[in-house]
Amino acid sequence: MQIYMRKLVVVIECGLKGVFFFYSSCSFFSFFYFNFCIQLIQKMRIRSSVFASFCLIIEVFGIALFLRGYFPVPVKSSISAKSKVADLPTEPLAGNVANWTKIPPPLFKRVVIMLIDALREDFVFGPKGKQFMPYTRHLVERGTSHSFVAKARAPTVTMPRIKALMTGSIPGFIDVVMNLNSPSLLEDNLMWQAKNAGKKMVFYGDDTWLRLFPKHFMEQDGTTSFFVSDYTEVDNNVTRHLDTTLERDDWDILILHYLGLDHIGHLTGPHSSLIGPKLTEMDDILKKIHTSLMSKEEEGSLPNLLVLCGDHGMSETGSHGGSSEPELNTPLVLISPAFKRKVAFEIPETVEQVDLTPTLSFGLGLPISKNNVGRLILPVLEENSLREQLRFLHLNGFQLSRLLKDSTPAYEKDTGYEKFRIAERSHGNWMKLYLEGNTSEILSNMGKKVLKQYLDALKSMSSSLSKQLGKYDMYSMIVGTVIVLQVLFLLLVSVADALSSNAELDLPLSSSLCSLPFYLLCLMFSGVHVMMCTSTESSCYFCSLSWALVFAVIVFVSALLCVILSIVGRKLSWGRPQTKSESSSDSGFSELDILLLTGTLGHVLSLAASSFIEEEHQTWYFLLNTLCLAVFQDVCRKYFSEKRSYKDLEDSLYQPSKDELLTSDYSSKASSTSAGYEKWLALATPLVTLACCRILRSLNQTGVQWAHLPDFGHWLNSSEHNTELSLLAATSLVLIFFLVQRRCSVVSKIALGLGLLGVYSYRAAVGNVLFPWQQEGRAISKGTVEARFVYIFVLGILFTGAKDLLKSQVITSDTKTKSTGLWEVYSGMVLLAALLFRPHNLPVLVFCLLIQTIMTRFIWKGLQYDAAQTTIMHYWFGQAFFYFQGNSNNIATVDISAGFVGLENYVEIPAIFLTAFSTYAGPLLWASHLVCYLNSETNRSSAAMGHGCYCFALLRSIPAAVYIILATSLRYHLFVWSVFSPKLLYEGMHTFVTASVCIFFTAMDQNRSVRSWD
Repeated sequence: MQIYMRKLVVVIECGLKGVFFFYSSCSFFSFFYFNFCIQLIQKMRIRSSVFASFCLIIEVFGIALFLRGYFPVPVKSSISAKSKVADLPTEPLAGNVANWTKIPPPLFKRVVIMLIDALREDFVFGPKGKQFMPYTRHLVERGTSHSFVAKARAPTVTMPRIKALMTGSIPGFIDVVMNLNSPSLLEDNLMWQAKNAGKKMVFYGDDTWLRLFPKHFMEQDGTTSFFVSDYTEVDNNVTRHLDTTLERDDWDILILHYLGLDHIGHLTGPHSSLIGPKLTEMDDILKKIHTSLMSKEEEGSLPNLLVLCGDHGMSETGSHGGSSEPELNTPLVLISPAFKRKVAFEIPETVEQVDLTPTLSFGLGLPISKNNVGRLILPVLEENSLREQLRFLHLNGFQLSRLLKDSTPAYEKDTGYEKFRIAERSHGNWMKLYLEGNTSEILSNMGKKVLKQYLDALKSMSSSLSKQLGKYDMYSMIVGTVIVLQVLFLLLVSVADALSSNAELDLPLSSSLCSLPFYLLCLMFSGVHVMMCTSTESSCYFCSLSWALVFAVIVFVSALLCVILSIVGRKLSWGRPQTKSESSSDSGFSELDILLLTGTLGHVLSLAASSFIEEEHQTWYFLLNTLCLAVFQDVCRKYFSEKRSYKDLEDSLYQPSKDELLTSDYSSKASSTSAGYEKWLALATPLVTLACCRILRSLNQTGVQWAHLPDFGHWLNSSEHNTELSLLAATSLVLIFFLVQRRCSVVSKIALGLGLLGVYSYRAAVGNVLFPWQQEGRAISKGTVEARFVYIFVLGILFTGAKDLLKSQVITSDTKTKSTGLWEVYSGMVLLAALLFRPHNLPVLVFCLLIQTIMTRFIWKGLQYDAAQTTIMHYWFGQAFFYFQGNSNNIATVDISAGFVGLENYVEIPAIFLTAFSTYAGPLLWASHLVCYLNSETNRSSAAMGHGCYCFALLRSIPAAVYIILATSLRYHLFVWSVFSPKLLYEGMHTFVTASVCIFFTAMDQNRSVRSWD
């Protein structure tokens, strides 16, 4: 594998030859100066592992800069001020007759918004709503209400959805990252308008509102939204304020944000037995609010409004963040005596979630937010006069047209804008007839026509604005892409040196920094930066950075480019002729080499199609199955075909004597028996691996197209199969112990056993599994004590392993101590994964350990694959197990409940770490096993660890760089926000995880450098 990787240099050199000669011929003087520096200045020597880690760290920075530019700032008005009543236009009029100049009076006296987190539309309008929410369904079917299906936009997480509801704008996709730490909302919004108008607001619930709208509420009580283990107290803390608040008359707007339903979804899914009681609890609360509001209705006063809605829905796995229908569709029920009473259930119309913003603004007599892209929900105005309806629609159209002017240079050619101008003129003609006292049918028909024109114009303008979403920061994207591509090229041109026998390479850093082209590039890039930052019309993140930091980036990019070209130039200029022995050794590619290369490159190319991204797990399943068949062929060739031919040849050349046969008879029998077992077990290993992978595929349905289909995991998690799940979890934990404890010390074995017992106790405490003596109706707790009990043993095992590693690195160079320390660290990671995995996913961990054990024993050692081949296999297995866990390229599959195991309250850093570890447990465990394996193989060269680290860096850099280019070219694709953007976040996080793994590789490769200096 290392041989053919070096052959890639020939292809790379040919491809970059033209670039190098163009660079050299740019200046006659710079050509001689450049070569002079190369010959005179010494080179910098660096190990492959250090080089790979450095490259990945730089690549993480480049990807972060690209992501900052790629996820655009949402469409906003260029005018920073908020909307004011004085800015509102007068009614359109053809003539000089007086008309309205102010916004019409409010429609409602008080507004209560009851927002239930993760409330799917079928929880209200479907069978579950009829069964568990009878009062709400009665209001929907026969009450004075209007019901709608409000369609949210991706990403379906809480903070962007609250922004959408209050501003009417569509938040940027990067808000999914900011969801963990929501900054205050500075743009124009409904809360600011209400506060500015003197409205008194009260809030209870998710503290995201308090971070977005600080100092807006006269009374407030927030609860954390990230502690998903709690689905009882988090709602009780909201409801306990209701009785006293509803009795008072000193507020105008009451907002209640209930989180319990969302937490149940994260813990047990939408079909859990806990969903029904929680919906009934919400139904009782709505009944209490509605009854209280109805009792305070007074004759002659404005009516009250009760709004029932959800911020987003819930996927079939109980999570959210993606763009599936269950995640996007939420119920919107408007209840008020101002509406007509229903006579039967009507199929709800579909509206956009942002349409609630202008509707509530007019309902409270407030101006619409400047950045709103929503449309007025017309049925709310059914009892108003035609003049008032047209006035409201005109104000909504005027606001959308102004936003269109600010965001679209050629706004006058926009279809929606043209329709609005036509409707406005027709409205003026209608107003002239109306104010003249015309009461004929012509006036009525003309008014209905104007109404329809306004609705068409609003629909077109809202659609046009929604499609824009935001403006890309192309300059930051280009700088980030350049850095990532430079790192990839540097890795590619260094393949031969990095995979050499000593795993070291020479970086001409000094010569590059002393070259004239380096200084010319610095000046050129500085000039480009000044030109870009002074000429750009939109805000640019890279331009907002300090000049010191920008200049450091410019110097680094220039130096990196010079280093790349220096390496290529050195190879082209000083390439020595190949020796005879080398030419004979570099004879060609094996079939396995071709498979590993084509499979890796084929996966990278598949990322250009949205369907392949959605179903990427199928690609890795296919590659893994193909790899097993290729390994099976290698086993057959080594133990059967090649051995037989060699034996026949040996027998024909040499006939042993009778004495030799007698003396060697016993030993040959024993060795042949052992070899016989070995070859058959090796032959069975790929087949066993295939069987394990097939079982794991049926455990979790993932992807998009078939994610809704039932799988074995759903069957196990159903309440009627709790006994089977308990038995499976217990068996899995026992198998985990026997598979892991072999290489651990006695103390670590005891800690591992007690820790796994604590894992089962934790799952029993939270109600996932049962002890034999427990009843199904027992009390459920958060399992905090049990989880912390496991954490103690995890830290103990990790501390023991770290102590051995430190001893082997500092005090002594004992390989056995280092190997023991590595395996103990690996055991601690396995125990932590067992705690964070859901019970039905524990077989994934068992099969992961089983495949690692048998592949190590019979394949990687037996077939003597080199470090590069073994690394690529580990990488493939890690990718496949990422999807075996139930993950996908959809944000909704991230199990955030793992981030709160053992925590009483939300603590940001531990929660993020635990969630990331649980999500990437598969790749991390396979990478850690690779470190342990390469270190334990004493017959391998000391460069194996460096080769493995370098291959890991290269395997991660190629798809990351290619996907960045694809994401840039497809940024206007129809599925950019639902498919390509989530995958981009996964790629960035995966690169960060791989960089951490490579740093660990480098740390474990330290003793080689120590020995080389001795």
